Amino acid sequence: MMARMSVVATLAVLALAALHVYVLVLEMFLWTTPRARAAFGTTSAFAAETKTLAANQGLYNGFLAAGLVWGAVASDPVGFQVSVFFLVCVAVAGLYGAATAGRKILFVQTVPALVALVPVLLAH
Repeated sequence: MMARMSVVATLAVLALAALHVYVLVLEMFLWTTPRARAAFGTTSAFAAETKTLAANQGLYNGFLAAGLVWGAVASDPVGFQVSVFFLVCVAVAGLYGAATAGRKILFVQTVPALVALVPVLLAH
């Protein structure tokens, strides 16, 4: 049996996965509620018009979360490789979102992914 990432690296990856599960819930199930509208800065009318689009985005966040969990629980070298891949995917998606949708995404998505990537790389 191969070793796994350090506890700090594993917890960092799982924390980011939890964040993406939370975003999944907001986008797929709570999009039109005051909580989600406040989180994403949308109006009631916009939320109603974009509910299906938001659910699709939520599903993608769920796939990111699933990949992060996979990386956190898999033995190395797979766990390390999968974690790095999905952390980079999250960071790149955050960069794109910051460039196209809003700068806040950089701090909510890209920065946490890069912060989680540090202990993963250091642990390897």
